[in-house]
Amino acid sequence: MSLIKSISGFRGTIGGKEGDNLTPIDIVKFTSAYSQFIKESSKKDKIKIVLGRDARISGEMVSSLVVGTLMGMGVDVIDTGLSTTPTVEVAVTHFNADGGIILTASHNPKEWNALKLLNSKGEFISHNEGVRVLELAENPDFEFSNVLELGKCIKDDTTIDLHIQKVLELKLVDKQAIEKANFKVAIDSVNSTGGIVIPKLLKALGVKQVVELYSEPNGEFPHNPEPLPENITEICQRVVKDKCDIGFIVDPDVDRLAIVSEDGEAFGEEYTLVAVADYILSQTPGNTVSNMSSTRALRDITEGYNQTYNASAVGEVNVVEMMKKTNAVIGGEGNGGIIYPELHYGRDALVGIALFLTHLAKKNIKTSALRASYPEYVISKNKMELTPDINVDYILDNIANKYKEFEVSTIDGVKINFDFGWVHLRKSNTEPIIRIYSEAANLAKANEVASEIMDDIFKIVRDRFN
Repeated sequence: MSLIKSISGFRGTIGGKEGDNLTPIDIVKFTSAYSQFIKESSKKDKIKIVLGRDARISGEMVSSLVVGTLMGMGVDVIDTGLSTTPTVEVAVTHFNADGGIILTASHNPKEWNALKLLNSKGEFISHNEGVRVLELAENPDFEFSNVLELGKCIKDDTTIDLHIQKVLELKLVDKQAIEKANFKVAIDSVNSTGGIVIPKLLKALGVKQVVELYSEPNGEFPHNPEPLPENITEICQRVVKDKCDIGFIVDPDVDRLAIVSEDGEAFGEEYTLVAVADYILSQTPGNTVSNMSSTRALRDITEGYNQTYNASAVGEVNVVEMMKKTNAVIGGEGNGGIIYPELHYGRDALVGIALFLTHLAKKNIKTSALRASYPEYVISKNKMELTPDINVDYILDNIANKYKEFEVSTIDGVKINFDFGWVHLRKSNTEPIIRIYSEAANLAKANEVASEIMDDIFKIVRDRFN
């Protein structure tokens, strides 16, 4: 079974049986539920939705079904075609639309696709809103429009240029400094829409030397599309071979940004946000936010500027909520997601590239030297599989109690802050699994603390459930 229904959207593998995978019937049902929800929440009979998609093989088929269903529900559609997640987010507010749908399974393999759902602010719908959409999808009672009230579809291919222009207009993006630096940049767009937008962005920023890898938006991902170090070895080699100053890697929907230094070493997804935040804070005092499983380096950098760092629950919606609550000037996630509210509240690789290149140009140092200037931390990611009869909440409560002399947060699972680093335990909502992330100055120490916590869990399970 490869259909995942969550508060943030609907994701699954294409084909198979209804309800088991992402089939045409499921797509129509979910789209109808979202349409009905937007009508309810906006209290409007006539609504307008922006649609965009990444370059997945199934994208055209899914898009056709979504457009037809929206029109059948009496919804006017602005179809931006091949686009990016942040571009659609920007377009929703630009067109004063009532919502948006992005057809992308993000970093999942090509067999997958998804409907990601936006509100009228161009932000992902909230938890409560997502629950309502799920209710409507599970109990379908849709009323489709008659022939005289069908929605209209307008195709608009200007939104990528609009997005780039808005990035260039940001006060802290310095095109002149970037152009003067004469960077040579390599990019890996994983054969998705990054291949359309990133070369355009770099040209607009004054970058004249660009080495392109996998820029054909055909959905044939040449490697695992999640931009982790083990998946980006080719661009690491090309950066050195072609004597580039920097390499950029984006995921299929261009909301995550990974970086390669001129020596071919991965900058580290966790440090994309750290570097951009360093630049923002040097120019604009203010608070920062990342999720609880992101590196402590952001807190260190923030406090170095005498500002305040806050951690949110995992998930972009939660990061955005905390950013608004604390008036943060920059935030994001350790997966390479930059959220810069001066443009919009959404992860945006275009914003990340423009701000990072400005920072690098103004520093006038090599990318590797910039990376070396930040506190060094390493995250160890582990998980424990339990049997269905084990009460995971009981385990988490006991761990929190055992380490209560330390700074403990239970906002999202259990996070324990030590002097040397932290450990974060989160349960899966779909499986009897506990994910255990730990961070320290080196991998050995991170693994050591993770191992100690896992030993604690084994003891709790043995004493309580055996």
